[in-house]
Amino acid sequence: MGDYTLYIGNKNYSSWSLRPWLAMKVAGIPFDEKLILLFDDDWKANIAKVSPSARVPVLCDGDLTIWETMAILEYLAERHPDKGLWPEDSTARAIARAVSNEMHAGFTALRNNMPMNIRKSHPGRGRGEGVAEDIARICQIWNDCRARFGDGGPFLFGKFSIADAMFAPVVSRFTTFVVELDEVSATYRDAVQALPEMIEWSDAGRAEPWVVPEDEID
Repeated sequence: MGDYTLYIGNKNYSSWSLRPWLAMKVAGIPFDEKLILLFDDDWKANIAKVSPSARVPVLCDGDLTIWETMAILEYLAERHPDKGLWPEDSTARAIARAVSNEMHAGFTALRNNMPMNIRKSHPGRGRGEGVAEDIARICQIWNDCRARFGDGGPFLFGKFSIADAMFAPVVSRFTTFVVELDEVSATYRDAVQALPEMIEWSDAGRAEPWVVPEDEID
């Protein structure tokens, strides 16, 4: 087993970095964490050293570099089948992959209008065109997964999985922007926020001194 190094961006802002970080922490997969400050004067030079896409996160395992979030998570699931990063049941696993990839590829209105910013509270803000539809679809996913596969724990498929890691930044956004949710979705949001690993990430994000102006709402 190689030694993992995970390169991440600022914890206050970097939603993509949160996903593999949280999955590895909850699963108990050891790794070294390396922070590359987002968009500071040295950003381009520093990210070019580790990421061919010039984006974070990046996972290094020995000589292997993986620079895309879902690829990182799939690689970890293959390398650590005992960690239960995907549900054991084949039907649940297929749906978990479907909703994870829908999150990966979609919800651009929500992303653009509600940037992740753990330090701030913006009740009533971020409700641009298409955001309500994105919120409704996310809540539909959460309700469906909890109803069909939620036995055995408080997460989308009962036990924590990659699907929860993929939606964790949405949980953070819903908290920052004080999004009103149905009972099932609110209970799920609270379960993710209560994870010790999520608390660890959020506390670190709030403590960061750096500001990325393009991710701030005036």
